[in-house]
Amino acid sequence: MSIQPITVAVNGAAGRMGQRIVALVHDDPALQLQAALEGADHPKLGADAGDVAGIGSVGVSIATELVDRVDVVIDFSVPEGLAQIADIFGERQAAAQEAPVIVAPSMSLAVNLAMSLVRKAAAALKSHADGVDVEIIERHHRFKEDAPSGTALRSGEIIASEIGQTSHVHGRSGRPGQRPPNEIGYHALRTGDNVGEHKIVFGMFGETLEIDVRSTTRDAYARGALAAAKFLVTKRPGLYTMDDVLGLARQ
Repeated sequence: MSIQPITVAVNGAAGRMGQRIVALVHDDPALQLQAALEGADHPKLGADAGDVAGIGSVGVSIATELVDRVDVVIDFSVPEGLAQIADIFGERQAAAQEAPVIVAPSMSLAVNLAMSLVRKAAAALKSHADGVDVEIIERHHRFKEDAPSGTALRSGEIIASEIGQTSHVHGRSGRPGQRPPNEIGYHALRTGDNVGEHKIVFGMFGETLEIDVRSTTRDAYARGALAAAKFLVTKRPGLYTMDDVLGLARQ
């Protein structure tokens, strides 16, 4: 007996990440691209999503509305695009009452594993006698519009929840004075086509711990999203995280 593939809609299908999602869904026999969505003013509306992604025609045109029922929606759009898809499914918490939902600042499996390690490190270092200085350095491509990255900010939130820092500083200049003990520093680099790197530094007297994670291709984020999609279709309605996908929530 053949197993029916998981039907997928991609919101933001013509974007850099959306194109890779379309390509990888098409290559995965367990998945079937059912819909490709973009905003009402997007120049690629009506084009075949596969042609836009550079893999040839897949028989799915880029549209503004989700017409057919699908098993899962993967969103890699801009905030306005997310708001549009949210109108279809209702507010995030309300949608979680009817369907399983994952919301994450990064879909990369390695990034989410790194954030789990960050939490463990912060908890273990909380009572360090001399205090811990935390700096977060992230590097992305020149086209990225937000800074610091969502992953950097989420890492800082995790650390602050364990150690209690209340000051979050984005870069430094001039003579800001001695570093206060309750500070997390963020530094954003934008260079070339860098897909994404994050370094979380825990500095102490006499020793330093660094948690370093980097991606060499956008497929890292796309494959994480597909893993999340396959996870969700087997779950009851509710709000899940990438920790659930990785099995970290059970540890």
